[in-house]
Amino acid sequence: MKLRFSIITVTFNSQSTIEDTIKSILLQKYRNIEYIIIDGLSQDKTMQIIKRYKKKLESYLACVKIISEKDQGIYDAMNKGINLSTGDIIGFLNSDDYFSSSKSLLYIAQTFAKKDPDCIFGQIALVDKNCNVKRIWTGQAYFPNAFMFGWHPAHPTFYVRRNVFEQFGNFNLKYKISADYDLMLRFLQKHRISSVYIPKVLVKMRTGGISNKNIQNIIKANLECSLSWRDNQLSYFPLFIFLKPMRKMLRIFYDFCKKIIAIHFLKRLKR
Repeated sequence: MKLRFSIITVTFNSQSTIEDTIKSILLQKYRNIEYIIIDGLSQDKTMQIIKRYKKKLESYLACVKIISEKDQGIYDAMNKGINLSTGDIIGFLNSDDYFSSSKSLLYIAQTFAKKDPDCIFGQIALVDKNCNVKRIWTGQAYFPNAFMFGWHPAHPTFYVRRNVFEQFGNFNLKYKISADYDLMLRFLQKHRISSVYIPKVLVKMRTGGISNKNIQNIIKANLECSLSWRDNQLSYFPLFIFLKPMRKMLRIFYDFCKKIIAIHFLKRLKR
């Protein structure tokens, strides 16, 4: 039987980006999608744009659910989406993100069907407001205790079987910035669910998320990640809190070096 995907988009005053998100859903070759939009009572034109696409979404997808009501923040809204979902696989496409290709969901579905893991994640491209790619978060497959070394999947590419949420819980609202990290830590590190890494860019994400908005949020996010280890009764060595941001800096440096080398070779070819 063909797997059904529940894709959840959380919105709040997202009028400048939500259309790209919806269009990328409509472009998917894989159509067995239950699309759930949870809006936090947007004050701009977000809901007008969503309503404009509602009939098209309903004619194209298996099921569409739209809710606009007050919530306690992004993770509360995501939990609402999980509780409303009925699909076999649950994933999140944020209102300022979009699928990188029309085959993104097809790749994920084929991998679930072939390898039968509990979860799948892949690569993500970080783009600016004009959708120009700034860098690629390549990531890597999970290995035992990977989180201890600052590793974690790119959450916008993290697709999980419904029974995993039912067994191990939803987002912990105690964490205001890093509940996604806590969820992935709980699933992969604590409960050792099976996973497969897809070495493809599956999603494009606009830079400037809440956890990286400013230095205060970066510090808070890392402190919340540290608390998550304690709350999940996981032991770890103190260097973890330094290794997580260090991995991010090394990725940025690596991508920068690749870009410089590529520019150098292009100049040589033009001579």
